[in-house]
Amino acid sequence: MKDYLENYITAHKSALDSIPVEEVEKLILHFRKALEEDRQIFVFGNGGSAANASHFITDLGKGSSDKTYRRFRCLSLNDNVSWLTAIGNDYAYEDIFLRQLENYARPGDTVMVMSVSGNSPNLVKAIEWCNQHNIFTVALVGGKKGKLAELASQVIVVDSTHYGRVEDCHMHICHMICYAFMEREELSNQ
Repeated sequence: MKDYLENYITAHKSALDSIPVEEVEKLILHFRKALEEDRQIFVFGNGGSAANASHFITDLGKGSSDKTYRRFRCLSLNDNVSWLTAIGNDYAYEDIFLRQLENYARPGDTVMVMSVSGNSPNLVKAIEWCNQHNIFTVALVGGKKGKLAELASQVIVVDSTHYGRVEDCHMHICHMICYAFMEREELSNQ
């Protein structure tokens, strides 16, 4: 068991080392612009990525916003179970995020999705809709990249196909974004 755990940690360190810091920096600066322009930020995913989206929006909407001159307008589209199930039941599961964006999103807003495979049909459909409506799109994906890497305005790839490691690294990226606003005054001041 000890060898397994040590190998797991070694592989996880390798996945962490693959995070493209320059791309994370670009994303932080994009979020800074969204804050300045009072734009809405939407984040969502499936399974573990849905949990990461909720966690990220909690940190951005509360922790980061407590340190900035203006509060982030941000929302996880995973968090309204009644709406998700109504859309899935009455239309199609592939529409659960797209249909919410039709209500909320406006040109100039930002949509960030997280997906290890990069091929989740409900995320692909939402990003395609965003691209048709002048909404900036970001995809955090795993090593296979998938369709999302072809569609999103910005792509951040974690070079692993292991679901746990990629989801952990996506959360590392989310924490880097939030803590940049909490700990760097040049980002939080007007």
